[in-house]
Amino acid sequence: MMARRGFLALPALLALWPLARWLRPSPLPDVPPLSAPTGGLSVYHLGHSLVGPVMPHMLAQLSPAGHRWNSQLGSGTNLKQHWEPDLAILDFETVNQPPTYRDARAGIGSGDYDAVVLTEMVELRDAIRYFDGAEYFQRWADLARAGNPNTRIYLYETWHHLNDPKGWEARIAQDLPTLWLEKLSGDDSRNTPERPAYLIPAGQVMAAVAEAAEAGKIDGISVREDLFTRSPQGALDTIHINDLGAYVVALTHYAVLYQRAPLGLPHQLSRPDGSKADSFTAQAAQQVQRITWETVLAQPRSGLAAANPAGGGG
Repeated sequence: MMARRGFLALPALLALWPLARWLRPSPLPDVPPLSAPTGGLSVYHLGHSLVGPVMPHMLAQLSPAGHRWNSQLGSGTNLKQHWEPDLAILDFETVNQPPTYRDARAGIGSGDYDAVVLTEMVELRDAIRYFDGAEYFQRWADLARAGNPNTRIYLYETWHHLNDPKGWEARIAQDLPTLWLEKLSGDDSRNTPERPAYLIPAGQVMAAVAEAAEAGKIDGISVREDLFTRSPQGALDTIHINDLGAYVVALTHYAVLYQRAPLGLPHQLSRPDGSKADSFTAQAAQQVQRITWETVLAQPRSGLAAANPAGGGG
């Protein structure tokens, strides 16, 4: 009898198979290739401490004349907290100071920006499951689109704690297609294929630079921890980057926002307070710039799918 019931259930399962196929998400549409801007951009950054004040300041120093930026940040802040006025943002008063701070709703909706860069909190799985990350990503992206039909929208992919139990490199590799591109921004990409959010693959670049350093291919650094900050007592911060890491992430933003190779850019920069930032050696900077460009070119959703091979132009 049990065998017969199992046999009778088989047609029902087969009948459901087309439905399961129908419910499966369709592939993400390709992003239209982008043209390189002709001058400095106005950029809005919405996010948290993995944006921070140092990286956008470095990006401005790398960029053409006229680059300007504003932001709204927090500590561990998700996109829902930024959107909903009754939700608290940790460290809001500390990290949002003039002249770079501008209210996110007013700024992104104003149409004043050539580029709006959005990112979500880490742990990304929690942001998607508990804080409606996909819904609020689309809300912010739609606000930017409504403000200006020419504003370009970007998804800033970050990274995980170095001591992630599933492995730092493994999480970065696995989460880009499954979480960042499918679950967080996938609905938005399908709903607005003509004006998608382009990818700033900073997590991928960080992993590539760390791999190269640990293979002895970057002058002056040898471990991934060299990209992360430490306390005055020397304790490693497993998620927040130091000046070297901020430089890597700024290069990645430059390559995507400006659609240009970051080869030959300055490597001795300043912090927002005017002090001299820690820097790579000149040789290491060239190595990191090339790794950044090659990694960005390998990501079609960066908008650079039609770009020249690495080193072939900028």
